[in-house]
Amino acid sequence: MKLSLATTPEEFRDLALAAIDVIEGYYRELSNMPIMPATTAAELRQLLYEPLPQEPGTVSEILRTIQDVVYPLCRHNGHPRFFGYVSSPGTGAAAIGDLLAAALNANVTSWRSAPAAAELEHLVVDWLKAMIGYDVKSAGLLVSGGSMANLAALAAARTSTEWTQARAGSAQKPALRIYISEEGHFSIKKAAHLLGIEGGNVQWIPTDVSFRVDIVEMERRIKTDLESGLTPMCIVANAGTTSTGAVDPIADLADIAERHRLWLHVDAAYGGFAALAASAKHMFSGIERVDSVSLDPHKWLYGSVGCGCVLYKHADVAAGTFAEEADYTRPLGMHGDEALAFWEFGPELSRPFRALPLWLQLKLYGIRNLAPAIENNIACARYLARLVEDSTDFELLAPVGLSVFCFRFRPRDYNGDLDTLNERILIRLQRAGSSYLSNARVRGKFALRGCVLNYRTSAQDMERLLEDVRDAAGFVLASTCS
Repeated sequence: MKLSLATTPEEFRDLALAAIDVIEGYYRELSNMPIMPATTAAELRQLLYEPLPQEPGTVSEILRTIQDVVYPLCRHNGHPRFFGYVSSPGTGAAAIGDLLAAALNANVTSWRSAPAAAELEHLVVDWLKAMIGYDVKSAGLLVSGGSMANLAALAAARTSTEWTQARAGSAQKPALRIYISEEGHFSIKKAAHLLGIEGGNVQWIPTDVSFRVDIVEMERRIKTDLESGLTPMCIVANAGTTSTGAVDPIADLADIAERHRLWLHVDAAYGGFAALAASAKHMFSGIERVDSVSLDPHKWLYGSVGCGCVLYKHADVAAGTFAEEADYTRPLGMHGDEALAFWEFGPELSRPFRALPLWLQLKLYGIRNLAPAIENNIACARYLARLVEDSTDFELLAPVGLSVFCFRFRPRDYNGDLDTLNERILIRLQRAGSSYLSNARVRGKFALRGCVLNYRTSAQDMERLLEDVRDAAGFVLASTCS
Protein backbone atom coordinates (compact mmCIF):
# COMPACT_ATOMS: atom_id res chain seq x y z
CA MET A 1 0.00 0.00 0.00
CA LYS A 2 1.25 3.47 -0.97
CA LEU A 3 -0.38 6.65 0.28
CA SER A 4 -1.01 10.14 -1.02
CA LEU A 5 -1.12 13.17 1.24
CA ALA A 6 -4.91 13.22 1.03
CA THR A 7 -5.23 9.84 2.72
CA THR A 8 -8.73 8.45 2.52
CA PRO A 9 -10.48 7.31 5.69
CA GLU A 10 -10.20 3.72 4.51
CA GLU A 11 -6.48 4.05 3.83
CA PHE A 12 -5.95 5.64 7.22
CA ARG A 13 -7.77 2.79 8.93
CA ASP A 14 -5.55 0.22 7.20
CA LEU A 15 -2.42 2.21 8.11
CA ALA A 16 -3.48 2.59 11.74
CA LEU A 17 -4.31 -1.11 12.12
CA ALA A 18 -0.96 -2.08 10.62
CA ALA A 19 0.83 0.27 13.02
CA ILE A 20 -1.14 -1.07 15.97
CA ASP A 21 0.00 -4.59 15.06
CA VAL A 22 3.60 -3.39 15.39
CA ILE A 23 2.86 -1.79 18.77
CA GLU A 24 1.05 -4.91 19.98
CA GLY A 25 4.08 -7.04 19.12
CA TYR A 26 6.35 -4.63 20.97
CA TYR A 27 4.19 -4.73 24.11
CA ARG A 28 4.15 -8.55 24.00
CA GLU A 29 7.94 -8.79 23.91
CA LEU A 30 8.84 -5.80 26.08
CA SER A 31 9.55 -7.66 29.33
CA ASN A 32 11.74 -10.22 27.51
CA MET A 33 13.86 -7.73 25.59
CA PRO A 34 17.32 -6.54 26.69
CA ILE A 35 16.76 -3.09 28.20
CA MET A 36 19.72 -1.50 26.44
CA PRO A 37 20.45 -2.72 22.90
CA ALA A 38 23.94 -3.84 21.99
CA THR A 39 24.57 -1.49 19.08
CA THR A 40 26.61 1.51 17.98
CA ALA A 41 25.90 4.77 16.20
CA ALA A 42 27.75 3.50 13.13
CA GLU A 43 25.66 0.32 13.01
CA LEU A 44 22.43 2.26 13.32
CA ARG A 45 23.41 4.70 10.61
CA GLN A 46 24.14 1.78 8.31
CA LEU A 47 20.70 0.32 9.01
CA LEU A 48 18.76 3.58 8.69
CA TYR A 49 20.64 5.84 6.30
CA GLU A 50 19.20 6.50 2.82
CA PRO A 51 19.03 9.49 0.51
CA LEU A 52 16.13 11.92 0.76
CA PRO A 53 13.06 9.92 -0.39
CA GLN A 54 11.70 11.13 -3.72
CA GLU A 55 8.98 8.52 -4.21
CA PRO A 56 6.45 7.22 -1.70
CA GLY A 57 7.43 4.02 0.07
CA THR A 58 5.21 1.09 0.90
CA VAL A 59 3.61 0.92 4.31
CA SER A 60 4.77 -2.63 5.02
CA GLU A 61 8.43 -1.82 4.31
CA ILE A 62 8.37 1.33 6.43
CA LEU A 63 6.66 -0.34 9.38
CA ARG A 64 9.13 -3.23 9.13
CA THR A 65 11.94 -0.72 9.78
CA ILE A 66 10.15 0.43 12.92
CA GLN A 67 9.50 -3.15 14.02
CA ASP A 68 12.96 -4.54 13.25
CA VAL A 69 15.24 -1.53 13.84
CA VAL A 70 13.67 1.42 15.66
CA TYR A 71 11.81 -0.41 18.40
CA PRO A 72 14.38 -3.10 19.31
CA LEU A 73 17.35 -0.76 19.05
CA CYS A 74 16.08 1.87 21.48
CA ARG A 75 16.39 1.72 25.26
CA HIS A 76 13.20 0.31 26.77
CA ASN A 77 11.98 2.62 29.51
CA GLY A 78 8.83 0.51 29.88
CA HIS A 79 10.73 -2.60 30.98
CA PRO A 80 9.87 -3.50 34.60
CA ARG A 81 13.57 -3.42 35.60
CA PHE A 82 14.44 -0.13 33.95
CA PHE A 83 15.38 2.06 36.92
CA GLY A 84 17.47 4.71 35.16
CA TYR A 85 16.91 8.43 35.59
CA VAL A 86 13.24 9.48 36.06
CA SER A 87 11.62 7.97 32.99
CA SER A 88 8.03 6.98 32.46
CA PRO A 89 7.00 3.72 30.81
CA GLY A 90 4.08 5.45 29.12
CA THR A 91 0.67 3.81 28.83
CA GLY A 92 -1.54 2.45 26.09
CA ALA A 93 -4.07 5.20 26.81
CA ALA A 94 -1.42 7.90 26.40
CA ALA A 95 -0.30 6.37 23.10
CA ILE A 96 -3.85 6.43 21.77
CA GLY A 97 -4.28 9.94 23.13
CA ASP A 98 -1.23 11.08 21.17
CA LEU A 99 -2.75 9.58 18.03
CA LEU A 100 -6.08 11.31 18.61
CA ALA A 101 -4.40 14.65 19.34
CA ALA A 102 -2.14 14.39 16.29
CA ALA A 103 -5.14 13.75 14.03
CA LEU A 104 -6.60 17.12 15.03
CA ASN A 105 -3.16 18.80 14.94
CA ALA A 106 -4.40 21.78 16.92
CA ASN A 107 -1.96 24.56 17.75
CA VAL A 108 -3.25 25.47 21.20
CA THR A 109 -1.98 29.03 21.34
CA SER A 110 -5.26 30.49 22.61
CA TRP A 111 -8.91 29.71 23.21
CA ARG A 112 -9.95 30.67 19.70
CA SER A 113 -7.31 28.44 18.09
CA ALA A 114 -8.93 25.31 19.56
CA PRO A 115 -11.83 26.04 21.93
CA ALA A 116 -12.42 22.47 23.16
CA ALA A 117 -8.67 21.84 23.49
CA ALA A 118 -8.28 25.02 25.57
CA GLU A 119 -11.12 24.06 27.89
CA LEU A 120 -9.77 20.52 28.19
CA GLU A 121 -6.40 21.98 29.24
CA HIS A 122 -8.07 24.11 31.93
CA LEU A 123 -9.86 21.00 33.19
CA VAL A 124 -6.72 18.85 33.27
CA VAL A 125 -4.74 21.56 35.06
CA ASP A 126 -7.52 21.80 37.65
CA TRP A 127 -7.25 18.03 38.16
CA LEU A 128 -3.48 18.33 38.66
CA LYS A 129 -4.03 21.01 41.32
CA ALA A 130 -6.47 18.73 43.11
CA MET A 131 -3.98 15.85 43.08
CA ILE A 132 -1.32 17.80 44.97
CA GLY A 133 -3.64 19.99 47.08
CA TYR A 134 -2.79 23.30 45.41
CA ASP A 135 -4.87 26.48 45.45
CA VAL A 136 -7.96 25.94 43.25
CA LYS A 137 -7.93 29.62 42.26
CA SER A 138 -4.40 29.46 40.87
CA ALA A 139 -3.49 29.63 37.20
CA GLY A 140 -1.53 27.10 35.21
CA LEU A 141 -0.75 25.64 31.84
CA LEU A 142 0.89 22.62 30.29
CA VAL A 143 4.46 23.00 29.03
CA SER A 144 7.07 20.69 27.53
CA GLY A 145 8.46 19.45 30.86
CA GLY A 146 9.89 20.32 34.25
CA SER A 147 12.78 22.36 32.89
CA MET A 148 10.43 24.67 31.00
CA ALA A 149 8.14 24.86 34.03
CA ASN A 150 11.07 25.87 36.25
CA LEU A 151 12.15 28.51 33.74
CA ALA A 152 8.64 29.96 33.59
CA ALA A 153 8.27 29.99 37.37
CA LEU A 154 11.62 31.70 37.95
CA ALA A 155 10.79 34.28 35.29
CA ALA A 156 7.57 35.08 37.18
CA ALA A 157 9.53 35.24 40.44
CA ARG A 158 11.89 37.78 38.88
CA THR A 159 8.95 39.89 37.73
CA SER A 160 7.41 39.75 41.20
CA THR A 161 10.69 40.91 42.77
CA GLU A 162 11.03 43.77 40.29
CA TRP A 163 7.48 44.87 41.09
CA THR A 164 8.32 44.76 44.80
CA GLN A 165 11.40 46.89 44.20
CA ALA A 166 9.44 49.39 42.09
CA ARG A 167 6.76 49.75 44.76
CA ALA A 168 9.50 50.38 47.29
CA GLY A 169 10.85 53.18 45.13
CA SER A 170 14.11 51.46 44.19
CA ALA A 171 15.63 52.83 40.98
CA GLN A 172 18.63 50.49 41.00
CA LYS A 173 18.51 47.13 39.23
CA PRO A 174 18.77 44.58 42.04
CA ALA A 175 21.33 41.78 42.28
CA LEU A 176 18.83 38.95 42.50
CA ARG A 177 19.52 35.80 44.54
CA ILE A 178 17.99 32.31 44.31
CA TYR A 179 18.27 29.80 47.16
CA ILE A 180 18.10 26.05 46.57
CA SER A 181 19.58 22.97 48.20
CA GLU A 182 22.74 21.41 46.83
CA GLU A 183 20.53 18.51 45.70
CA GLY A 184 18.53 20.78 43.37
CA HIS A 185 18.12 20.06 39.67
CA PHE A 186 20.54 21.60 37.20
CA SER A 187 17.60 23.10 35.28
CA ILE A 188 17.36 25.74 38.04
CA LYS A 189 20.92 26.88 37.34
CA LYS A 190 20.24 26.82 33.61
CA ALA A 191 17.03 28.84 34.01
CA ALA A 192 18.85 31.39 36.18
CA HIS A 193 21.53 31.75 33.50
CA LEU A 194 18.90 32.30 30.80
CA LEU A 195 17.27 34.95 32.98
CA GLY A 196 20.56 36.78 33.52
CA ILE A 197 21.02 35.62 37.12
CA GLU A 198 24.60 34.44 36.97
CA GLY A 199 27.16 32.52 38.99
CA GLY A 200 27.09 32.96 42.74
CA ASN A 201 23.62 34.49 42.67
CA VAL A 202 22.30 30.93 42.77
CA GLN A 203 23.02 29.92 46.34
CA TRP A 204 23.38 26.16 46.86
CA ILE A 205 22.45 25.38 50.47
CA PRO A 206 23.77 22.30 52.32
CA THR A 207 21.45 19.44 53.28
CA ASP A 208 20.85 17.39 56.40
CA VAL A 209 21.37 13.64 56.87
CA SER A 210 18.16 12.99 54.88
CA PHE A 211 19.35 15.22 52.01
CA ARG A 212 16.69 17.84 52.81
CA VAL A 213 17.74 21.47 52.72
CA ASP A 214 19.17 22.95 55.93
CA ILE A 215 16.55 25.62 56.65
CA VAL A 216 18.64 27.30 59.35
CA GLU A 217 21.53 27.79 56.94
CA MET A 218 19.16 28.97 54.21
CA GLU A 219 17.69 31.71 56.39
CA ARG A 220 21.15 32.71 57.58
CA ARG A 221 22.25 33.18 53.95
CA ILE A 222 19.15 35.24 53.17
CA LYS A 223 19.76 37.54 56.15
CA THR A 224 23.43 37.92 55.23
CA ASP A 225 22.53 38.86 51.66
CA LEU A 226 19.98 41.43 52.84
CA GLU A 227 22.59 43.00 55.12
CA SER A 228 25.01 43.10 52.15
CA GLY A 229 22.58 45.00 49.95
CA LEU A 230 21.74 42.04 47.72
CA THR A 231 18.16 41.16 46.77
CA PRO A 232 16.85 37.72 47.72
CA MET A 233 14.35 36.78 45.00
CA CYS A 234 13.25 33.21 45.29
CA ILE A 235 13.49 30.03 47.33
CA VAL A 236 13.26 26.78 45.39
CA ALA A 237 12.03 23.79 47.38
CA ASN A 238 12.64 20.30 46.08
CA ALA A 239 9.76 17.85 46.15
CA GLY A 240 11.68 14.79 45.06
CA THR A 241 15.30 15.41 44.10
CA THR A 242 16.75 13.54 41.15
CA SER A 243 19.72 12.02 42.95
CA THR A 244 18.12 10.86 46.21
CA GLY A 245 14.37 11.62 46.02
CA ALA A 246 14.51 13.98 49.00
CA VAL A 247 11.55 16.26 49.75
CA ASP A 248 12.39 19.56 51.43
CA PRO A 249 10.24 20.81 54.37
CA ILE A 250 7.84 22.90 52.31
CA ALA A 251 5.89 24.40 55.22
CA ASP A 252 9.08 25.56 56.96
CA LEU A 253 10.33 27.12 53.74
CA ALA A 254 6.96 28.84 53.29
CA ASP A 255 7.45 30.44 56.72
CA ILE A 256 10.88 31.75 55.69
CA ALA A 257 9.56 33.03 52.35
CA GLU A 258 6.72 34.88 54.07
CA ARG A 259 9.03 36.44 56.67
CA HIS A 260 11.32 37.83 53.98
CA ARG A 261 8.69 38.46 51.25
CA LEU A 262 10.28 36.00 48.82
CA TRP A 263 8.74 33.97 46.03
CA LEU A 264 8.62 30.26 46.91
CA HIS A 265 8.75 27.80 44.03
CA VAL A 266 8.43 24.04 44.45
CA ASP A 267 10.19 21.85 41.91
CA ALA A 268 7.88 18.84 42.08
CA ALA A 269 8.60 17.61 38.56
CA TYR A 270 9.49 14.14 39.79
CA GLY A 271 7.84 13.79 43.16
CA GLY A 272 4.69 15.91 43.08
CA PHE A 273 2.23 13.16 42.26
CA ALA A 274 3.45 11.08 45.20
CA ALA A 275 0.95 13.26 47.06
CA LEU A 276 -1.60 10.71 45.79
CA ALA A 277 0.05 7.98 47.90
CA ALA A 278 -1.05 7.73 51.51
CA SER A 279 2.49 6.91 52.65
CA ALA A 280 3.92 10.11 51.12
CA LYS A 281 1.11 12.67 51.27
CA HIS A 282 2.39 14.22 54.52
CA MET A 283 5.63 15.24 52.79
CA PHE A 284 3.72 17.83 50.75
CA SER A 285 2.23 19.70 53.69
CA GLY A 286 2.31 23.43 52.98
CA ILE A 287 2.32 23.19 49.21
CA GLU A 288 -0.92 25.19 49.08
CA ARG A 289 1.05 28.21 50.37
CA VAL A 290 3.71 28.40 47.66
CA ASP A 291 3.79 30.81 44.72
CA SER A 292 4.51 28.33 41.93
CA VAL A 293 4.91 24.62 41.29
CA SER A 294 6.45 22.61 38.48
CA LEU A 295 5.04 19.16 37.72
CA ASP A 296 5.73 16.45 35.15
CA PRO A 297 2.72 14.30 34.28
CA HIS A 298 5.09 12.51 31.91
CA LYS A 299 6.96 11.17 34.94
CA TRP A 300 4.90 9.81 37.84
CA LEU A 301 1.55 9.94 36.07
CA TYR A 302 3.11 7.68 33.42
CA GLY A 303 2.14 10.06 30.61
CA SER A 304 3.77 10.67 27.25
CA VAL A 305 7.08 12.54 27.19
CA GLY A 306 6.61 16.22 26.47
CA CYS A 307 3.91 17.04 29.04
CA GLY A 308 4.90 19.19 32.00
CA CYS A 309 2.93 21.75 33.96
CA VAL A 310 3.57 25.04 35.74
CA LEU A 311 1.16 26.39 38.34
CA TYR A 312 1.09 30.02 39.53
CA LYS A 313 -0.74 31.26 42.59
CA HIS A 314 -0.66 34.80 41.16
CA ALA A 315 -1.95 34.83 37.58
CA ASP A 316 -1.34 38.57 37.24
CA VAL A 317 2.39 38.13 37.88
CA ALA A 318 2.62 35.44 35.21
CA ALA A 319 0.75 37.65 32.75
CA GLY A 320 3.04 40.55 33.60
CA THR A 321 5.99 38.31 32.76
CA PHE A 322 4.92 36.78 29.46
CA ALA A 323 2.14 38.86 27.89
CA GLU A 324 2.96 40.41 24.53
CA GLU A 325 0.73 42.02 21.95
CA ALA A 326 0.75 42.25 18.17
CA ASP A 327 -2.01 43.36 15.84
CA TYR A 328 -2.25 39.91 14.25
CA THR A 329 -2.93 38.31 17.64
CA ARG A 330 -5.84 40.56 18.68
CA PRO A 331 -8.92 38.44 19.51
CA LEU A 332 -11.39 40.37 17.37
CA GLY A 333 -14.94 40.12 18.66
CA MET A 334 -13.92 38.04 21.67
CA HIS A 335 -13.85 39.00 25.33
CA GLY A 336 -13.42 37.37 28.72
CA ASP A 337 -12.58 33.67 28.72
CA GLU A 338 -12.80 33.46 24.94
CA ALA A 339 -10.00 36.05 24.62
CA LEU A 340 -7.54 33.91 26.60
CA ALA A 341 -4.06 33.43 25.12
CA PHE A 342 -1.83 30.75 26.61
CA TRP A 343 1.30 32.59 25.47
CA GLU A 344 0.51 35.25 28.07
CA PHE A 345 1.32 32.76 30.85
CA GLY A 346 4.35 30.90 29.50
CA PRO A 347 7.28 31.06 27.06
CA GLU A 348 5.72 29.11 24.17
CA LEU A 349 3.60 30.37 21.31
CA SER A 350 3.16 27.17 19.28
CA ARG A 351 1.82 24.50 21.63
CA PRO A 352 0.64 20.96 20.87
CA PHE A 353 -2.58 19.52 22.25
CA ARG A 354 -0.91 18.10 25.38
CA ALA A 355 -4.10 17.89 27.41
CA LEU A 356 -5.84 15.21 25.32
CA PRO A 357 -3.52 12.24 26.07
CA LEU A 358 -3.42 13.17 29.75
CA TRP A 359 -7.20 13.65 29.93
CA LEU A 360 -7.77 10.31 28.21
CA GLN A 361 -5.40 8.54 30.58
CA LEU A 362 -7.01 10.03 33.69
CA LYS A 363 -10.49 9.24 32.39
CA LEU A 364 -9.68 5.64 31.43
CA TYR A 365 -7.65 4.67 34.51
CA GLY A 366 -8.79 7.07 37.22
CA ILE A 367 -7.03 7.85 40.48
CA ARG A 368 -8.30 4.50 41.78
CA ASN A 369 -5.67 2.84 39.56
CA LEU A 370 -2.98 5.52 39.48
CA ALA A 371 -2.63 6.09 43.25
CA PRO A 372 -1.99 2.40 44.07
CA ALA A 373 0.55 2.20 41.25
CA ILE A 374 2.47 5.13 42.74
CA GLU A 375 2.21 3.58 46.21
CA ASN A 376 3.57 0.31 44.85
CA ASN A 377 6.54 2.12 43.28
CA ILE A 378 7.39 3.61 46.67
CA ALA A 379 6.98 0.21 48.35
CA CYS A 380 9.31 -1.42 45.82
CA ALA A 381 12.04 1.17 46.46
CA ARG A 382 11.72 0.76 50.22
CA TYR A 383 11.83 -3.03 49.83
CA LEU A 384 15.06 -2.70 47.87
CA ALA A 385 16.47 -0.58 50.72
CA ARG A 386 15.63 -3.32 53.23
CA LEU A 387 17.25 -5.96 51.03
CA VAL A 388 20.41 -3.84 50.82
CA GLU A 389 20.50 -3.20 54.57
CA ASP A 390 20.05 -6.93 55.28
CA SER A 391 22.85 -7.92 52.90
CA THR A 392 26.56 -8.34 53.59
CA ASP A 393 27.81 -7.09 50.21
CA PHE A 394 25.77 -3.92 49.61
CA GLU A 395 25.69 -0.53 51.34
CA LEU A 396 22.76 1.92 51.31
CA LEU A 397 24.02 5.47 50.64
CA ALA A 398 20.84 7.49 51.19
CA PRO A 399 17.52 6.97 52.94
CA VAL A 400 14.60 6.05 50.67
CA GLY A 401 11.74 8.53 50.98
CA LEU A 402 9.94 8.31 47.64
CA SER A 403 11.00 5.85 44.93
CA VAL A 404 14.67 6.75 44.39
CA PHE A 405 17.32 4.47 45.91
CA CYS A 406 21.11 4.82 46.05
CA PHE A 407 23.46 2.03 47.07
CA ARG A 408 26.77 0.45 46.13
CA PHE A 409 28.44 -2.93 46.02
CA ARG A 410 30.85 -3.26 48.94
CA PRO A 411 32.29 -6.76 49.29
CA ARG A 412 34.06 -7.86 52.44
CA ASP A 413 37.83 -7.50 52.57
CA TYR A 414 37.93 -5.40 49.37
CA ASN A 415 40.87 -3.00 49.46
CA GLY A 416 40.47 -1.38 46.06
CA ASP A 417 38.73 1.84 45.06
CA LEU A 418 34.98 1.36 45.56
CA ASP A 419 34.05 4.20 43.21
CA THR A 420 35.95 2.64 40.33
CA LEU A 421 34.60 -0.82 41.13
CA ASN A 422 30.97 0.35 41.17
CA GLU A 423 31.38 2.39 38.00
CA ARG A 424 32.63 -0.72 36.21
CA ILE A 425 29.77 -2.75 37.70
CA LEU A 426 27.26 -0.21 36.39
CA ILE A 427 28.67 -0.35 32.88
CA ARG A 428 28.54 -4.15 32.90
CA LEU A 429 24.99 -4.14 34.32
CA GLN A 430 23.71 -1.79 31.63
CA ARG A 431 25.31 -3.80 28.86
CA ALA A 432 24.00 -7.12 30.20
CA GLY A 433 20.43 -5.92 29.58
CA SER A 434 18.45 -7.59 32.37
CA SER A 435 18.33 -4.58 34.73
CA TYR A 436 19.25 -0.94 34.25
CA LEU A 437 20.47 1.59 36.82
CA SER A 438 21.93 5.07 36.44
CA ASN A 439 24.48 6.75 38.70
CA ALA A 440 24.73 9.57 41.21
CA ARG A 441 27.31 11.10 43.52
CA VAL A 442 26.16 10.85 47.16
CA ARG A 443 28.33 12.65 49.72
CA GLY A 444 31.25 12.18 47.38
CA LYS A 445 30.63 8.47 46.81
CA PHE A 446 29.78 6.90 43.44
CA ALA A 447 26.30 5.41 43.80
CA LEU A 448 24.30 2.88 41.87
CA ARG A 449 21.08 4.88 41.58
CA GLY A 450 17.62 3.74 40.61
CA CYS A 451 14.13 5.19 40.44
CA VAL A 452 11.03 2.98 40.47
CA LEU A 453 8.57 4.68 38.14
CA ASN A 454 6.80 1.79 36.43
CA TYR A 455 3.44 0.21 37.18
CA ARG A 456 4.84 -3.10 35.84
CA THR A 457 7.57 -3.32 38.51
CA SER A 458 7.15 -5.81 41.35
CA ALA A 459 9.02 -6.85 44.51
CA GLN A 460 10.43 -9.77 42.53
CA ASP A 461 12.03 -7.28 40.12
CA MET A 462 13.85 -5.67 43.04
CA GLU A 463 15.20 -9.07 44.09
CA ARG A 464 16.26 -9.78 40.50
CA LEU A 465 17.99 -6.39 40.34
CA LEU A 466 20.32 -7.30 43.20
CA GLU A 467 21.02 -10.67 41.58
CA ASP A 468 21.93 -8.87 38.36
CA VAL A 469 24.21 -6.45 40.22
CA ARG A 470 25.94 -9.37 41.93
CA ASP A 471 26.40 -11.09 38.56
CA ALA A 472 27.89 -7.89 37.12
CA ALA A 473 30.16 -7.53 40.15
CA GLY A 474 31.35 -11.11 39.78
CA PHE A 475 32.19 -10.49 36.14
CA VAL A 476 34.12 -7.31 36.97
CA LEU A 477 36.02 -8.88 39.86
CA ALA A 478 36.91 -11.91 37.76
CA SER A 479 38.14 -9.62 34.96
CA THR A 480 40.25 -7.68 37.45
CA CYS A 481 41.91 -10.82 38.80
CA SER A 482 42.61 -12.41 35.42
